[in-house]
Amino acid sequence: MKVCWFFTAVTSLVLALAQPVQAQEFFAQVGAIPDGDTLWVNPEDGSAPQKLRLQGVDAPEICQSGGVAARDALRQLLANRRVQVIVKYHDAYGRGLARVQVSGQDAGALMVRTGQAWSSRWQRSRGPYAAEEVLARTAKAGIFAEPEPELPRDFRRRHGSCYPSR
Repeated sequence: MKVCWFFTAVTSLVLALAQPVQAQEFFAQVGAIPDGDTLWVNPEDGSAPQKLRLQGVDAPEICQSGGVAARDALRQLLANRRVQVIVKYHDAYGRGLARVQVSGQDAGALMVRTGQAWSSRWQRSRGPYAAEEVLARTAKAGIFAEPEPELPRDFRRRHGSCYPSR
């Protein structure tokens, strides 16, 4: 039980520590994509590569059922593509929480609509992509084809992170 309490506390702290920053908007080339809601980008202005997390989505952990499929879907959508990035917050890990547009489409919305991620929940809110999640659930797309898909936050509470040094 101590482990569950610890991960619940850490998750709450991470959410509470999301720090607003002066909004950054830039174009970048997508580099590495380690999981279904995280990516590295190389800004076109030549500044240092940035690690980003898609704002508003929570994809399965890479070691969780559906995690590899979510990563592969994000790779298919964004790998080596030019994207527009809008960062308004940073999380406790220093990642920019970003809205990412590819060919005029919101990558987060596409990931949820295709059943590769959940709309992020916070307290009683169903998150910014609740409508896309309803469509994916109705279509039994991706993770929603499983009878009871486990939210990543619940998975992390039970098992911890797939990335011990994340």
